[in-house]
Amino acid sequence: MRKLMLLLIPIGMMVSCQQAKDQNPFLSEWDTPFGTPPFHLIQDEHYIPAYEEAIKQHDAEIDAIISNQDEPTFENTILAYDKAGELLGKVSAVFGGLNGANTSDGLQEIAKIATPMLSAHSNAIRFNQELFGRIKVVYDQREDLGLDVEKMRVVEKIYNDFARNGAALPEEQRNELKKLNERISMVSLNLNQNLLAENAGFTLLLESEDELAGLPEDVIAGAAEMAEKAGETGKWMFNLSKPSWIPFLQFSEHRNLREKIHTEYIMRGNNNNKFDNKELFIELMMLRKQTSQILGYENYAEYFTAEQMAENPETVFNFLNEVWTPALKRAKEERSDMQKIIDREGDNFKLQSWDWWYYAEKVRKEKYDLDEEEIKPYLTLDNVREGIFYVTNKLYGLTYKERPDIPVYHEEVQAFEVFDNDGSHLAVLLYDPHPRSTKRQGAWCGTYRSGSYKDGEKITPVVTIVTNFSRPVGNKPAMLSWDEAETFFHEFGHALHNFFADGHYNRTSRSVPRDYVELPSQVMENWAGEPEVLKVYAKHYQTGESIPDALIEKMQRSSKFNQGFTNVEYVSAAYLDMTWHTSDITKETDVIDFEKKAMDKLGLINEIVPRYRTTNFGHIFGSGYAAGYYVYLWAGQLDADAFEAFKETGDLFNQDLAAKFRKHCLSDNAMGEGMEQYIKFRGKAPSIDPLLRQRGLK
Repeated sequence: MRKLMLLLIPIGMMVSCQQAKDQNPFLSEWDTPFGTPPFHLIQDEHYIPAYEEAIKQHDAEIDAIISNQDEPTFENTILAYDKAGELLGKVSAVFGGLNGANTSDGLQEIAKIATPMLSAHSNAIRFNQELFGRIKVVYDQREDLGLDVEKMRVVEKIYNDFARNGAALPEEQRNELKKLNERISMVSLNLNQNLLAENAGFTLLLESEDELAGLPEDVIAGAAEMAEKAGETGKWMFNLSKPSWIPFLQFSEHRNLREKIHTEYIMRGNNNNKFDNKELFIELMMLRKQTSQILGYENYAEYFTAEQMAENPETVFNFLNEVWTPALKRAKEERSDMQKIIDREGDNFKLQSWDWWYYAEKVRKEKYDLDEEEIKPYLTLDNVREGIFYVTNKLYGLTYKERPDIPVYHEEVQAFEVFDNDGSHLAVLLYDPHPRSTKRQGAWCGTYRSGSYKDGEKITPVVTIVTNFSRPVGNKPAMLSWDEAETFFHEFGHALHNFFADGHYNRTSRSVPRDYVELPSQVMENWAGEPEVLKVYAKHYQTGESIPDALIEKMQRSSKFNQGFTNVEYVSAAYLDMTWHTSDITKETDVIDFEKKAMDKLGLINEIVPRYRTTNFGHIFGSGYAAGYYVYLWAGQLDADAFEAFKETGDLFNQDLAAKFRKHCLSDNAMGEGMEQYIKFRGKAPSIDPLLRQRGLK
């Protein structure tokens, strides 16, 4: 069957499959620095042969476990299973990383071929009764095997992975789950590819200088450069990347144009064209519901949360409500402030969602005498990166060296070697900063190789941070908004987690619940705006002078500004996610009607749109956040509580506390569950009060 799949490869990709295999970089050792991927050698035609060989090798490794005539033990079953599939992980990490950060028509075609192959392979393993039988033997005897904590956890995690995916079910139900899983993987792929096409499919082209009224010079220059690259010299172009549409909404004086770009953004996937996501999304919801019920859960939200810190959907809804009530109250006050400005200026209209960003800037300037454009000259991309390097050095003793000899997949990507506090090699970091039509939206951190152990030797990670931050314009460097600066700190927190994770088994080395995984990232954001940190890294790109105390004071006073909007926008999206995954969905369910009823029930005001609408909610299409978008807020409770621990000591860089956080919350995830590890660091469970205080909601 796998050979037949090759017939689906476009002719241009066929070249010579045997030649592609013989010269395939995936099928030989990488002699690059630190064994990083040789991006310069990897071509599209290498992926399918590499996947086929990787699947073949993985199958052989699984067969070896099953055919072992000895009694199942930790070493010959659990450890052997944990270490199997090395080549498959290698190929998938590179393909997945590039398909998100630097995709092409070729890669998207490969994804359509590889996805069913990988889904079928995964199903063949997760439902293999002989393999599960051996794992179950070890699991049932685990208390009598003298296992240490780490070994015990990997046994339990691997057993639960199989059990939660239906390995213990009757054959008829296992076969049904196989079909459902394979279809889910394709639907998720199609949803994400449609969203990528919608993101890239809209541009706002302005031809008159009058249409630029209100826009800052750097925004105008960036739009002119974008237009010129598109062959529209002398015009100005905006698109749906955040560095483009957000400042347009913040500053454009043309309300009709603000409405146009805002509408295009929120309507992605809902335009009744070939990229429309409504029908596919309903199918995804129904497939997840079917899968969950076969596995013994009422709905997908129950299935997902059972393994999280929250434990059940009710806890999630109650938690969201604790933030929703004060946030909505604050948002209504913010709306009133904006409407007063509209009325005072003599405009005869009610505030709408496409007006919020524009009038929020006016309120910010009026209340706090702060214009975000004042901050940007101090927040060049390089400055913010150096600020992150400074913070991680002060906390953990890390140092960095740029390595131009390490291969990268795009000319904009920078490679750094990361050194630990004893000067030893810790990791490689690849950083990809700017928007491209070939890159999905947002910001994320991933790995091209996770940290692990092989034959007792530590294999260090290759970590990637991908963002869509503002580009350099003309002779000016890339200057970040404050939101972008915080996002950079955020993603670097994920990178630290990948640097430090130090478990001996792949399954548990960085194993944390999804509603814990944002703790390492979000806690890093807290250092970004601390005055003593800002004075170190926020330096004017022309004069080199540190950011003035007066400007820092304005930033501090306005730090809780617009928090009603920010939290309402987020919580409404998290609520929408949970509502979809706890409801009875049929083919007749109307996506837009369902969404409206859910938001009406919540009490969302018309002037705010959920951060993601259903048809462009990429987090829940298949990236692991389905029924879990709430996790950012849940982790916010942890990060606010954790940072308060540092503040309580009077030392932002308290070495003892940083060492405890590194050990218990970042390195030793293999040694306990999320809350257990957090309490080892903090000495107590987190309180929601620091979160509410931090956001000005209490």
